[in-house]
Amino acid sequence: MQDLDLGIGEGADAVVTFVLDHFTPALDIIAAAIGFVTGGIRDALVALPAPAAIAIIVLLALWRVGWKFAVFAVAALLLITGMGLWERMMETLSLVLAATAIAMVVGIPLGIAMARSNVVQAVARPVLDLMQTMPAFVYLIPAAMFFGLGAVPGTIATVIFAMPPVVRLTNLGIRQVHHEFIEAGEAFGCTPVQLLMKVQIPNALPSIMAGVNQTIMLSLSMVVIASMIGAGGLGNTVLTGIQRLDVGTGFEGGLAVVVLAVLLDRITQSFSAPRQGFLLKRLFGAAAAQKNEAPSGALVAPKA
Repeated sequence: MQDLDLGIGEGADAVVTFVLDHFTPALDIIAAAIGFVTGGIRDALVALPAPAAIAIIVLLALWRVGWKFAVFAVAALLLITGMGLWERMMETLSLVLAATAIAMVVGIPLGIAMARSNVVQAVARPVLDLMQTMPAFVYLIPAAMFFGLGAVPGTIATVIFAMPPVVRLTNLGIRQVHHEFIEAGEAFGCTPVQLLMKVQIPNALPSIMAGVNQTIMLSLSMVVIASMIGAGGLGNTVLTGIQRLDVGTGFEGGLAVVVLAVLLDRITQSFSAPRQGFLLKRLFGAAAAQKNEAPSGALVAPKA
């Protein structure tokens, strides 16, 4: 029996050709805007001296996670510097930050719209399923056709691949806010916007930050793949090792990616939980204890 051909591939080609023929000026504007964001972040990170960047990351790790992770951060960043991959790591970090920022700007409002409307959720869910299950390499083809080669198509492909988690978890977090909180806000006369900004989003913030964390991790994995269309960064090191069958070069690039992933994962995870950093306890622990002390001669109610 002859295989049935529905012509889906030809239809996709026709859509791409139609977009290129009629929407090239709009694509140029999008490419310029994304290039401005990506290039600005990359230039800022690359221009930052390595000792200053290491100090910022270590202090952030000390504040958000703890002193043990801060020691690991120092060792890990010195390891990347010793392998001569610091600048490429900064390029990869800039792409991850740019893609994550764009995904948040688009994804969080979409997640809020899904939480407030079952119709929007029913329409958006199949699209998100498609975005998450489509092989990552497939996104490189239209991105390269629409925007050429370089960091811009790599960022766009990364945004499409990495955005679904922040959309889904924003929707889930807002929908799971307790009805008692919403009823209390309505009882105090909150408008829908005030209810969203002062009740729903603060209570859904741990879920939203978990989505941001997953988006960052997916962005990092996609940025490495996007080196095939000239995105640059650590992906180029890994790709060079594959092309030359150079195990050492590929291992160094992969190790740098793992180190960057661990740093980003642990730091961003801390924003979805109460602050437990060593530095915060040192700075504010004594003041909080002193504030909670009762004045002399005062009666202190026993704890339940």
